[in-house]
Amino acid sequence: MLFSSVSFLFMFLPLVCAAYLLVRRELKNDVLLAASILFYAWGEPRYLAVMLTTILINYAGAVLIDRYRSRGKLILALSVVADLSFLFYFKYFNFVLTNVNSLFHAGFEPLNVVMPIGISFYTFQAMSYLVDVYRGETPVQKSVYKLALYVSLFPQLIAGPIVKYRDVADQIDGREESFDKVAYGAKRFTVGLAKKMLIANTLGAVADKIFGQPVLLFDTPTAWIGAFAYAFQLYYDFSGYSDMAIGLGSIFGFRFLENFNYPYISKSITEFWRRWHISLSTWFKEYLYIPLGGNRVSKRRNLFNLFVVFLATGVWHGAAWNFVVWGLWHGLFIIVEKATGFAKKEGGRAFTALKHVYTIAVFLFGWILFRADTVRYASQYVRRMFGVFRKSDVAFDLSYYVDRIEILAFIAAFVCAMPVFKNMLTVPPERKVLYALVNVWMILLFVLSAAFVAASTYNPFIYFRF
Repeated sequence: MLFSSVSFLFMFLPLVCAAYLLVRRELKNDVLLAASILFYAWGEPRYLAVMLTTILINYAGAVLIDRYRSRGKLILALSVVADLSFLFYFKYFNFVLTNVNSLFHAGFEPLNVVMPIGISFYTFQAMSYLVDVYRGETPVQKSVYKLALYVSLFPQLIAGPIVKYRDVADQIDGREESFDKVAYGAKRFTVGLAKKMLIANTLGAVADKIFGQPVLLFDTPTAWIGAFAYAFQLYYDFSGYSDMAIGLGSIFGFRFLENFNYPYISKSITEFWRRWHISLSTWFKEYLYIPLGGNRVSKRRNLFNLFVVFLATGVWHGAAWNFVVWGLWHGLFIIVEKATGFAKKEGGRAFTALKHVYTIAVFLFGWILFRADTVRYASQYVRRMFGVFRKSDVAFDLSYYVDRIEILAFIAAFVCAMPVFKNMLTVPPERKVLYALVNVWMILLFVLSAAFVAASTYNPFIYFRF
């Protein structure tokens, strides 16, 4: 079930909110757990058992680690292997099998498996809890129901942000709902819904039209428009979902950490990864980069650690070579910036502008790798952007892909990618006129977004496949 669907907006969410409001405080977690299981089973009933098994493995693993500290490392290793085995089977097994067939001319038949929605997110959450218990950074949760609520909580279940248990443990055991939290949550949800429906979907349709064709069928300007359309689609699709998740969490009394901080204004790829998908970057830093030695090792080993982290980042995003290359692409520039100190270098306006252009170029070409079905197509696409292909059979000019609605979406995407409206949702009630204008704007945004939800037949969510 998508947040941007009629069934969620006008049936599931109102019923859950009503039930949550009406029950006694000691039953509120039960309502959320039941709602979360129903939410997941709605779209993936046959894979509900996979998520529940993951919960039980990590619950039992944490309890055993806490009870048998002398064997904690072994229990942790076995539990993590069990977690990763599910992820490998559903997400990577066929990819490995296909490459074995190609490399050794074998004839293994791929398995008929479909990746469970959100498995990459809830697996990482469960593993972070287990590692934190092993490290003694969080107490073991004795209630399997409370741990199940942490892993399956529907606002962040299928696409994050990746929430660490220690950040919400106290909120699970005792939190306070308030009118201010509900009001903020509703507005934050509305902003995310508008990002998704009005910008991401509009520009996503442009990107799909362009990337869905051989590169000889569109010209160089169209190739650039397609690249920027996808870059904006991905950002507003994913950050919009994070906004909706954070907003829903606030409605139910939870506070989730931010997942995006205007990444497209970055002046280096190092800064970009501090602003993009913050929960994933933090996860890899705490549970992979630092255990490898982080920056407390020799410079050569530190650069190797960065290489491993970004290789893992690429693999996490998908079972295809273009994701691997995408991860290594970003890792290469992170390593160069680290070795040269580029990210920390300061200069005048011209140098700052040059750093912006460099960063945009790197992540834009990276998104082409991310979007393309193959590395070869990505290479052809970039060459088309720079007019390398002389021979072409262009089917449509640029006006076929971009009309007035798409132009408005591009303008909105460009403006909202900068922190122009950063404090809009936190305007205090004392500033009556501005506060009223924000509320009226939120109502209009919700009505318009809901109309798009009701009328739209194009409503993908990119991170479902991760």
